[in-house]
Amino acid sequence: MMGVLDGDSLPIGVLSLNPAVDMTYEIPRLLQDQKAHAVATRFDPGGNGINVGRALQRLETTSRNHCITGGEIGLLLKRLLQDQMEDMDCEEVPGETRINGTFIELSPHVQYEVSGIGPDIPPLQLDALLRRFVAYSANGFGVLTGSLQQSLSPSLYADLVRRLNEVGGRAVVDTHDDALCDAIDARPFLIKPNRFELETLLGIKLDSLERVAEEARKLQRQGVEYVCVSMDGDGALLVGPDNSYHAQAPQVMVRSSVGAGDSMVAALVAAFAHGIEAPKALRLGIACATGTVSQPGTELFSARDVGRYFNDVSVKCLDI
Repeated sequence: MMGVLDGDSLPIGVLSLNPAVDMTYEIPRLLQDQKAHAVATRFDPGGNGINVGRALQRLETTSRNHCITGGEIGLLLKRLLQDQMEDMDCEEVPGETRINGTFIELSPHVQYEVSGIGPDIPPLQLDALLRRFVAYSANGFGVLTGSLQQSLSPSLYADLVRRLNEVGGRAVVDTHDDALCDAIDARPFLIKPNRFELETLLGIKLDSLERVAEEARKLQRQGVEYVCVSMDGDGALLVGPDNSYHAQAPQVMVRSSVGAGDSMVAALVAAFAHGIEAPKALRLGIACATGTVSQPGTELFSARDVGRYFNDVSVKCLDI
C-alpha cells in the first residue's frame, strides 16, 4: 500500500467472538417521547474484530478472521462481508448475531451508541475455534479485540495471550477493564487503550501528554512490548522499547468515530507484520483512523484516504 506495506507479512489471525451488524441512523434531532425520522440509514458489518479484519484487507494485508455467527443476522453479516473480507473461519452457533445501533444527531452533532447482546457459544465450538485461531497465529500475530459474551470469563484474552506466547505468536490486545488488566499480566506484544480506558485502568486522571506517556512507559516496562494510547483529537502515542512517539491527527470533519480505533489497531499490526519500524507504524495508524472518522456510519477508510493523510502526519520523539 503506497510503498508503505510492500513485501510479505507474517500471518495475522483476528478473533471475533461477538461480531455484529451495525445499524446507523442519522437524524436531525432526538426529542423525548417523539418519533425521529432518519435522513440516512446504513447497515454495515461490525464488531471490533470484524472491523480490524475489514481494515487489514483494505491495507492489502492477508489475515484470517475467526468468528462466531448465528441465525438470520449472522447470515446477513456474512453477506455484508462478501466483498470486504476474503478469509473467514466461522463457527455457527444457536441464537442470533447481535445488532448494534448508532444514532447520530446532526444538530448539535452528538453520537449515541447501543451495543447489542450476542449469542452464547457452546464450549466445544469455542474450544475448536480458539485452537484454530492460535494455530493460525503461531509465529505471527493474533488480534484479541472487542467485547466478550457475558458467559465468558474476562480472563479469556489473558489465557489466549499465554497460548500465543507459547507457540511463538505475538498477541495484540484492544479491550478494557478486567479483561485488559488480566491481559497485561500475560505480557502481550501490543495493547491499544484509549486515554479514558487507560485512566479507568489506573484509577487516575491523565491531563497531559507527558502523563499519558509516563504511565504507558510503566506498562511497557511490565512486559508489554508496545503500548499505543489513542487520544481522539490529540492524536495518539506509541511507547516501545526504543522510544516513545506522538503523532497529531490531521483536522477533518468527523462524521462517525465508530471503527477508528479498530482501523488504528489494524494499521499497527499490519505495519509490524511487514517489519516496519514504530514511527512509521504510528503514522499509518493515525492516517487510517483519520480516514475512518471522515466516513459515515461504520464505513472505514479508503486507500485514497490513507494516501492523502499519511504524508500529513508527523511523528515526534518524546524521549519518555
